[in-house]
Amino acid sequence: MAEARRVRAAGLFGQGRSGAEIARMLGVGDGSVRRWKRVWEEGGTDALRRSPATGRPPKLDDAQVEQVRTALEQGAQTPGFGADLWTLERIGAVVNR
Repeated sequence: MAEARRVRAAGLFGQGRSGAEIARMLGVGDGSVRRWKRVWEEGGTDALRRSPATGRPPKLDDAQVEQVRTALEQGAQTPGFGADLWTLERIGAVVNR
């Protein structure tokens, strides 16, 4: 959604719309629009698109992430925790399983 908003802003920059008008149309702050315009002027619309993730590759594949997400949605008591409260330690235990 954020990328779509930035790309839409690029189209509006190309139409010559003012920063204030673009901010109002997209529901963002003037500062964001100024930053996006600077990036757009230097690198075009592609510069406003999301950059690929950097850093270490993920340890979980998509299927494993979905399994964790499903477990979290079911609540903390489902995997055997006493209270229906997620903590980082409990989430870690679910990920390790």
